[in-house]
Amino acid sequence: MEHKTVDARGRSCPEPVVLTKQALDKLTEGRITVLVDAEVAKENVSRYARNLGFSVEIKDRGASEYEILITKE
Repeated sequence: MEHKTVDARGRSCPEPVVLTKQALDKLTEGRITVLVDAEVAKENVSRYARNLGFSVEIKDRGASEYEILITKE
């Protein structure tokens, strides 16, 4: 199972979603961890992945940083 990390911290929307889309397009199966540092980015990335039917888990890392785990099976 493949695992990639997308660091979208410091990026404003829609860039975190675009980076997530690019990573998901290259992934056939596995997990992507997306790092964001804004509530809006967390909501947009997780909504995008859920709308595509992927499993999403969000971890609050504190200091307004989030780790979004997206599983593509």
